[in-house]
Amino acid sequence: MPEIVNPPELARAVGFSHGVVAAGGRWLFLAGQTATDGAGQAVAAGDVVGQYEQVLRNLQAVVAAAGSTMAHIVKLTLFVRDRDDYKAHLRALGRVHQAFFGSYYPAMALVEISRFYEDAVLIEIEGIAVLPDEGAG
Repeated sequence: MPEIVNPPELARAVGFSHGVVAAGGRWLFLAGQTATDGAGQAVAAGDVVGQYEQVLRNLQAVVAAAGSTMAHIVKLTLFVRDRDDYKAHLRALGRVHQAFFGSYYPAMALVEISRFYEDAVLIEIEGIAVLPDEGAG
């Protein structure tokens, strides 16, 4: 399992970790996932919380297909269309996050951008997972 690094001389990490140490293993690079379903259709139009949930569901599918779990994601970059909308929904976003990660927070960054490839998209997340070596559990 990754080791969380939150130095006491930095601001308290809330909703992310300052650093994550992951030893060995296989690296899984997670492409940017948006709130699209299996048919490629955007879901939860206008709802950043609903879209966040779908994005995490998509990331979970990729990690599971690689034979692992969300707990092995060590880095996420969140791209949002509206930072203020994201911040206004922090509690609900936190509940969704905990449904997928429990109390674990990878190293994370949040970036506001003006547009996504699909107009209905409010959030896209890419990441890196370090999976246990095969046979190591």
